[in-house]
Amino acid sequence: MNADNRRLDRLSWIALLSLLLLPWYKIRNGFFGFGWIGDAISEPDLWPGTFQAIAGRWQLWPVLLLFVAATGLRLAQPSGVFRGRWLIRIGIMGLVWLVAEGLSSGMRGWNWSLLETTFGEISGQPAFGAGAVALGLFFTCLISFGAAERGMLKGDAFVLTSIAVLILLVAVFVFYPILSIFTGAFQDFDGSFTAEGVLRNIDDPKIWSLSCLTGGSCGVAWRTLFLAICTASATTLLGLAFALVATRTHFPFKKSLRLLTILPIITPPFVVGLALTMLLGRSGTLTQLIEGATGWELGRWLYGLTGIWLAQVLSFTPISFLVLIGVVEGVSPSIEEASQTLRAGRWRTFRRISLPLMAPGLANAFLIGFIESMADFGNPLVLGGSGGVLSTEIFFSVVGAQNDPSRAAVLAAVLLFFTLSAFLAQRLWLTGRNFATVGGKGDGGTHALLPARVAFPVIGIVTLWSLFTAIVYAMILFGGFFKLWGLDHTLTLDHYIRAFGVSFDGGFRWSGVAWNSFWTTMLIALIAAPLTAAVGLLTGWLISRQHFPGKAMFEFMLMMSFAIPGTVIGISYIMAFNLPPIQMTGTALILVSCFVFRNMPVGVRGSVAAMAQLDGSLDEASLTLGASSGRTLRHVILPLLRPAIMAALVYSFVRAITSISAVIFLVSAKYNMATAYIVGLVENGQYGVAIAYSSVLIVVMIAVIGGFQLLIGDRRLRRRSTPPVNKEAAA
Repeated sequence: MNADNRRLDRLSWIALLSLLLLPWYKIRNGFFGFGWIGDAISEPDLWPGTFQAIAGRWQLWPVLLLFVAATGLRLAQPSGVFRGRWLIRIGIMGLVWLVAEGLSSGMRGWNWSLLETTFGEISGQPAFGAGAVALGLFFTCLISFGAAERGMLKGDAFVLTSIAVLILLVAVFVFYPILSIFTGAFQDFDGSFTAEGVLRNIDDPKIWSLSCLTGGSCGVAWRTLFLAICTASATTLLGLAFALVATRTHFPFKKSLRLLTILPIITPPFVVGLALTMLLGRSGTLTQLIEGATGWELGRWLYGLTGIWLAQVLSFTPISFLVLIGVVEGVSPSIEEASQTLRAGRWRTFRRISLPLMAPGLANAFLIGFIESMADFGNPLVLGGSGGVLSTEIFFSVVGAQNDPSRAAVLAAVLLFFTLSAFLAQRLWLTGRNFATVGGKGDGGTHALLPARVAFPVIGIVTLWSLFTAIVYAMILFGGFFKLWGLDHTLTLDHYIRAFGVSFDGGFRWSGVAWNSFWTTMLIALIAAPLTAAVGLLTGWLISRQHFPGKAMFEFMLMMSFAIPGTVIGISYIMAFNLPPIQMTGTALILVSCFVFRNMPVGVRGSVAAMAQLDGSLDEASLTLGASSGRTLRHVILPLLRPAIMAALVYSFVRAITSISAVIFLVSAKYNMATAYIVGLVENGQYGVAIAYSSVLIVVMIAVIGGFQLLIGDRRLRRRSTPPVNKEAAA
């Protein structure tokens, strides 16, 4: 029995057990609670797919027949091109049928009146459950196994299955929700088709006006684009400065710099905005000091694009640093030493050798900063003043008095056009260039120090920015101990006691008001972080090392979830997953799914940038020695991607805790996240408790990030320090 038959046999057994044991439809109280097992016989909705079909659900019979056809094909035909072709056809037919019957009928029957008129009334069906999901994966794997038998991608079943499953996941959790919100733009309140709202908003001068060129006010699209370019440029330069100081200087406080670069990313964005307001606002501490010392009237300069830009640079520079630190470390010291051996100075070596080799990281850092600025919601909401951006305009179009989903869809399309254009420009700039510096040969030497003309200004900029960051976080830290921040600075612990109090009356009890949302947040973040890192790194490896049809479209679909603002993501998830065939609203699964596929592009871009420096000969050598693609990825590639793994884990864990724009639509009474709870505290005027809660979250995230660092470890490139030259012996 060859490997192809063994794979098919294992897959068929899993599908058979799913059809006989797993409930086909969704369990209301949760599948993993396993409370449904005791009622599986008496409750027809809990029956597996086979028994559902026998009981009269005719729409499941094609699924069973396709499973029987796949099993018969395995027994009747040997492995080869013919069987592979039919496995692909069966897999495609199975997925198409699941999608068609899932979208066409819901809880109350047909979803469209045309189907009811044509076929008559039906009883309807609940949302898909574990059994339906298992069969969907079965049909997906049939496609990849069939492609392997036909010799695609050299018959590598691991690569083909990874591609097929990722395409399925991206289609379900990225494309389907976004499609739901755009189709909603063409629906009237009664559900009928209309294009009036879309046509009206496309020509709106508030979106496209260029009056700022003549002294007026620009449209929201151009304001957002200008802000994103400024933010991306500043965060990329600052991130590079921090990375260079951390790796190419003898700066004595490198560990403190790493901590300061992480702090802004582990803070809820509205807390940073509030701290900047208390520091630099009209009545801010620093503002009053400057006005008292100079007599200048600073006014309300913080509110508008200037304040948003400052908050975004403060918030997104750490992301740039996390992307660039691995790239800067990955530049081979031997290349720099070769340049200096040829009598090039340190400045020329840095400018002509080191900096160009960092191009993939710089491009990816700029792209991420650009998209983060475009999609940012918290900072513009706090500091935007009268100058809104696309993300806030979308939010108010949907939940404000306008209640105009057509306007929200048009604004989302404009934002998507900008972000995908930036992505395409980055791809064109990097196409055809080779940046590999880590090969299979031994690498000796140490990184060259920065030339003095670069080191002094870079260290100065990093020091000043670090000092500013420390002042902002001092405001946050001490704000939790003040009775009323900004008015009554009497020291107190009441805010921490109210949020995280513990009592022992009749037993140990979590009496603080924040404990419930805190434990829920930690659990969901710890589940989402490794899943996000795994999916992102696997996707980055496929994009960097594999060539398959539709790869460019696959990358564009990935960027959609990152480019669309969180408000739109949250609303699209509600619209897509509130009804069958996939119903997840009010569950922890919808939060985990949102975090995984919203944050996955950071892991993808980080791994793509890191793998651009790994020579393809490493993969080829492992494959030549008989290792499979999966084994090569696990034992050769992943150990060299530890900085990228660390960045993906840190970013996904932190964003799962600090995200607000999408979360505020997806939380429920049972699964309430920390940021949504903090927003409620702020709305009720409990600023002290909100700041105390945020301070505790910052401390916890620092501890967990340290744990991730210990778990992942450092990348070891086995570079040998060049021994000092014995001048007397040389003479």
